Amino acid sequence: MPAGLTVYIVDDDAAVRDSLALMLGLAGYSTALYADAEAFLAAWRADWAGCVIADLRLPGKSGLELQAELRARGAALPFIIMTAHGDVPSARTAFQAQAIDFMEKPFDHTQLRAAIDTAFSREGARLERDGDAARLAALTEREREVLEHAGRGLHAKEIAAALGISTRTVEVHKTRIMEKLGARNVAELVRFALGAGKHR
Repeated sequence: MPAGLTVYIVDDDAAVRDSLALMLGLAGYSTALYADAEAFLAAWRADWAGCVIADLRLPGKSGLELQAELRARGAALPFIIMTAHGDVPSARTAFQAQAIDFMEKPFDHTQLRAAIDTAFSREGARLERDGDAARLAALTEREREVLEHAGRGLHAKEIAAALGISTRTVEVHKTRIMEKLGARNVAELVRFALGAGKHR
């Protein structure tokens, strides 16, 4: 399983929580268990990553209300809603809030693991984007300019002419940029350059 990703199980039925935790633990997933939405929200931290499996009907806030509350807090944790009382409006609400799946109990464990893997894939992509944004933010304005030109395929001499600096200075900037971004080659530098435009 990807490091740092956890399956947060929110269900008021202790037997359901324990059986899910056992099944997922044996499959290699890291889990955390909560009896209701309020307990989850009290523990929640902005740096949590993974996915939430929440029962639709919970004492206090419902699974859908928990999903809405986390979105209001700016959290991007993917949700899987499970229920013994499925209905179309609830499913629609869940999917409109970008739920990964809406499962009726009893559900197939293979289907659940597939949904979790989809959620983890989405989380992995989000974490990579966030990491890229943080590394790009560490660049100086001049380094960003050099990166932008390098991303267009310009060579050091061309970048130097465009920016009015020496070729040697461009090379120094490129070395620092690659160190800050953790780029191993020019192809990775181009990937960052393309991403830099999105983070402006």
